[in-house]
Amino acid sequence: MGKIMLTIVLLCNALFGFSQSKQVPLVKVAVAELHQAMIDANGEVLGRIVVDSLNYGHSTGMVEGKQQFISRIVSGQSGWVTIDIKDQVITISGKTAIVRHILHATTDDNNKPGEVNLRVMQVWQKDKGGWKLFGRQAMKM
Repeated sequence: MGKIMLTIVLLCNALFGFSQSKQVPLVKVAVAELHQAMIDANGEVLGRIVVDSLNYGHSTGMVEGKQQFISRIVSGQSGWVTIDIKDQVITISGKTAIVRHILHATTDDNNKPGEVNLRVMQVWQKDKGGWKLFGRQAMKM
């Protein structure tokens, strides 16, 4: 009986781990889609890929909700020209993914060119429509 139970537990762990690893590429695609929508200032895509209760933390300490986040990007108040990601690590547990990376970007905030170098942590949540950004916090490097 004990060997059967151990076999079942090990099999469940293997299957669970396999299903989690299958999600990593999907999270990676969602992160790339988010960044491209930020560059394109595409409010429709941004609205679809972030949750209504979004907490988007900037390196300055400012925290925005969904509407503020989208509005600032679409209006050009927060303009992204390029976004380059390095050292990305994705960890998944159930329907939650933690994404950490280094972000280097060129910006154009209100027609004022700039550059940022940030360490970023994002929290993604899986629902029936795919992976959605739930929270983000950045820190200047």
